Amino acid sequence: MIGESASRKWFLGFNYAFLTLIGLAMLLPFLHIFAGSLSSGTAISQGKVTVWPSDPTFINYQAVLKNAAIWKSFGVTIFLTVFGTAFNLLFTALMAYGLSRNELKGRTFILLLVVFTMIFQVPLIPGYLLVKSLGMLNTLWALIVPGAISAFNLIIMVSFFREIPDGLVEAAKIDGAGDYRIWWSVVLPLSLPSLSTIGLFYAVGHWNGYFNAIMFIRNPGLFPLQVKLRQLIVDSDTESLMQSVNVTLQSMEGIKMATIMVATLPILFVYPMVQKHFIKGAMLGSVKG
Repeated sequence: MIGESASRKWFLGFNYAFLTLIGLAMLLPFLHIFAGSLSSGTAISQGKVTVWPSDPTFINYQAVLKNAAIWKSFGVTIFLTVFGTAFNLLFTALMAYGLSRNELKGRTFILLLVVFTMIFQVPLIPGYLLVKSLGMLNTLWALIVPGAISAFNLIIMVSFFREIPDGLVEAAKIDGAGDYRIWWSVVLPLSLPSLSTIGLFYAVGHWNGYFNAIMFIRNPGLFPLQVKLRQLIVDSDTESLMQSVNVTLQSMEGIKMATIMVATLPILFVYPMVQKHFIKGAMLGSVKG
């Protein structure tokens, strides 16, 4: 027993050390970008910035926050994240509730069709032609409606709804509640862990959404933040930022890093708010009653 206990301690110690190194390896690039966003262009060009700012300055954030195009893209992304996530949760929860009920005929076949979409996704050109035929090109609906229901999230929610005791649903029916009333007043309040988990998945997807915006949106005024970030970093679209505050080409690396932080930090602050429900929801289906 003593030998087993000692070997277990060594095993746990190795795991903790290994996972700590992995965590640091993931955190260091983020810290470097954050330090660069608070450093002068001269310090960045001379390689003085590591994980701590060198020659600290806020001019990089001034250039970003004074730029009207960045704020407009920021507003578009916030709208997509908030409204799009609510839209996703509404239709995912409605479909999941129907598929979780045993009285729905053909639900197994419908679930097979859902799984089929996970394996074989819509090809690029047919998907584009469908969005075009629906008149959604160059509108924000093109970034919301095609991905209204995620097959993966739907299956998670169906599994959670199936674990809700049938007695609660039957009692609500005896009291005269219809299906929609049961869904709204009984099922959804009991499903906060599932809704929080899936809502976080949807929100992160909308916040980081890039490909669909490039494919469906041509109006620069409707570009989300990630597309604007790409224009700044990849296409070197720096003219508007340089005009918003007195900076030079030497400062552009710091401005790019500040833009990355502005695009990253808001969604990071969302996770602690739903962490309690997220951890519980992430374990859905791992234990069967």
